[in-house]
Amino acid sequence: MSSPTGPASGLPVRMPRPRQPGRHRRPEPLAAPEGAPALVLAVPGTSSAATRSLAEEVVSIARSELPGLDARIGYLDGDDAEFPTLQSVLTRAAEERTARYEQARAAGADVTQPDGPVAVVVPLLAGPDNALLRRVRQAVMESRIAADLTDVLGPHPLLAEALHVRLSEAGLARADRARLFTVATAADGIILASVGGEEAVQAAGITGMLLAARLAVPVMAAALDEEGAIAATAEQLRGSGSQQLALAPYLIGPEIDAGLLDAAAKEAGCSAAEALGPYPAIGKLALAKYTTALGIAPQQPQGAPAR
Repeated sequence: MSSPTGPASGLPVRMPRPRQPGRHRRPEPLAAPEGAPALVLAVPGTSSAATRSLAEEVVSIARSELPGLDARIGYLDGDDAEFPTLQSVLTRAAEERTARYEQARAAGADVTQPDGPVAVVVPLLAGPDNALLRRVRQAVMESRIAADLTDVLGPHPLLAEALHVRLSEAGLARADRARLFTVATAADGIILASVGGEEAVQAAGITGMLLAARLAVPVMAAALDEEGAIAATAEQLRGSGSQQLALAPYLIGPEIDAGLLDAAAKEAGCSAAEALGPYPAIGKLALAKYTTALGIAPQQPQGAPAR
């Protein structure tokens, strides 16, 4: 037994560790502020079970990183039944916020009328696609709901990490450069496929430089939605000495028809990795856009060092 002054048996007592001072102190866990706007993930592409599964996994990652987060999904091509449209999701978020306020007042609580944005809309896009972004902005405007719209998720070092992982899963790159083994099918040149025109190609090229540093092979970005661009880039890489090429989609998935990826890979005469999909970095980057918009996170998630 122990007494208030110490252990009666002479056994050591496990005492709580003191807080570590200075810059090495562990940060306090972050939680969503009470009454914070909803994070609404704007999902492009055709609604499907696969798209819904991907979007739900992305918001699940975001919720796990920020307890208390109100995260919702709005589809650009939804049906307002199984796949609610972005516009209807924003409208419902506003209605629910008003209802909570009125219920609190009816209960006699001393509450102030909510103001500020109802939601922060985060496009589920790795890079800029003006056509899709115009549709997102249009949906926000037509909802007549106060909502902030963030930038797309990239470029970012975490996306280079995700591309590396997808290539290694397809057997097109080593998982870790430090390990003393080779992958017989590893590519010696990577085509980074984007959609959204020249601006998207330039943005993909920034992440491509980070990927090239990780893999120590040349990486070139090309427009998947520009006829002949992928094949021309493949020829350019082969002309500079690369013999075994791989296509890496700089895409999350819903924004493009999978058949277009297969056709581009055949045209370039190379194998292709899977799209980024619900890689954990996607959920973390979506959350970073949200918290930065609200000013509750001073910096975005850090990219892992090249391996």
